[in-house]
Amino acid sequence: MSVPHLTTIGFDADDTLWQNEQFFRMTEQRFVAMLAEHGEASQVSANLLEAAKRNLGMYGFGIKSFMLSMIETAIEVTDGRVPASTIAEILAAGRDMLSHPIEPLPHAHETVERLAGAYRLVLITKGDLLDQERKLAQSGMGDLFDAVEIVSDKSAATYARIFSRHGDGPQTSMMVGNSLKSDVVPAIEAGGWGIHVPHELTWAVEHAEAPDAAPRFRRIADLGELPTLVEAIARTG
Repeated sequence: MSVPHLTTIGFDADDTLWQNEQFFRMTEQRFVAMLAEHGEASQVSANLLEAAKRNLGMYGFGIKSFMLSMIETAIEVTDGRVPASTIAEILAAGRDMLSHPIEPLPHAHETVERLAGAYRLVLITKGDLLDQERKLAQSGMGDLFDAVEIVSDKSAATYARIFSRHGDGPQTSMMVGNSLKSDVVPAIEAGGWGIHVPHELTWAVEHAEAPDAAPRFRRIADLGELPTLVEAIARTG
């Protein structure tokens, strides 16, 4: 019996299945306004980005890491004189992000529902454990996935391990996501398919060149196009 061309599909969560980056942008604007008397908006944003980059290795991805980076930036741009009231406001902004209702992206639920059962579906996402579990539960898609992997980073080794654990290995697997750097390129490097679903907002840290020459790279306009693409790949390999 021949090995199927495609058995397992991995989905990114944030900005692939539901909105995420827009809430970070809104909170950043709120943060910049708090510190308006201490620096230009562009400079405060630049300082925040640098702090977030520095802190990824220690705090990881997610809202809590972002909150700590905002506090660090506030201390920096005020030369250590940031008032307690501003720290309290930053914490309140973070809590607002952590309690914001989920906003599924177009075609997300119906596409996942359509593919469930025919393929092993794995949610593979970075971020804070509790927050990602909350969002998945609120999305109504939790029961459609065969497995959920919340990871600290996404690399070729990450995908090789996950697709071997939950599928038949990366060669018969596909990763679907909005980030070329995290979802697409490393999945292809692991030997799988990488399907790019662009989102209008992408964090600067997630930017990467599209692997246009890679045979297993595809780009679709939205998740509504995914079932047809999956059928074609499963049929032809």
